[in-house]
Amino acid sequence: MHVHLVFVTKFRHKVFADRHLTRMEAIMRDVCADFEAELVEFNGENNHVHLLVNYPPKVAVARLVNSLKGVSSRHLRQEFPDLTRHYYQTNKLWSGSYFAGSVGGAPLSVVKQYIEQQNRPG
Repeated sequence: MHVHLVFVTKFRHKVFADRHLTRMEAIMRDVCADFEAELVEFNGENNHVHLLVNYPPKVAVARLVNSLKGVSSRHLRQEFPDLTRHYYQTNKLWSGSYFAGSVGGAPLSVVKQYIEQQNRPG
């Protein structure tokens, strides 16, 4: 099963540079592996990220999302102290909401291409 996930930063603040997204991809790849899932595609812009994840049916998408957002937020805060100014008083990098769309068949390649074409910051 495949799901297209989109996470946006709290208040849509422009937070990420390429170095943040590169590290975030590695973190999210590890989280997916813990769920026996595969991060097929990852990219983002300065205020949001897109993921295409292949996951087994036994995995609840909400649990996967909570881990992806929580673990990435914690690691990024520890590894990039400059990001803490974006956490405000709430201590949250991510908005509480997210987009999750199921993907399968022919649209899979279209979603991969869409994610690849995100305007990644330098």
